[in-house]
Amino acid sequence: MLQHVTLEIAPDQVADCVAFWALLGFTEMVPPPMLRDRYTWVEREGTQIHYAPSDDPSRPAREGHVAIVAPDYEAVLRALTEAGYELTEGSNAWDAPRTFVRDPAGHRVEVMSAPPHLPWPGE
Repeated sequence: MLQHVTLEIAPDQVADCVAFWALLGFTEMVPPPMLRDRYTWVEREGTQIHYAPSDDPSRPAREGHVAIVAPDYEAVLRALTEAGYELTEGSNAWDAPRTFVRDPAGHRVEVMSAPPHLPWPGE
């Protein structure tokens, strides 16, 4: 299990990014005392996203991304669309739809209907 990913964002993007992850079923949690002044964390079922506010955040990757399996794929896509996010359909590489979206800070997020599994289509 991947436990967490840390993403740099501008300080004024924290609330919008927390709201974005709420659409994916994540809730804000309180970091340990020695990290509270530096990070904002969200969590779902033991997996966490740690936002590191920075006055000069690194640029979001073009292809690099965080991927999550949505608890209810269609409902999550609907919630993202209703919230104004632009969705891009991913290739159906393992007989399970997936969609890409950018969080408010520009980080690419893959929303999967199911995790990859063998056998691969076409083999």
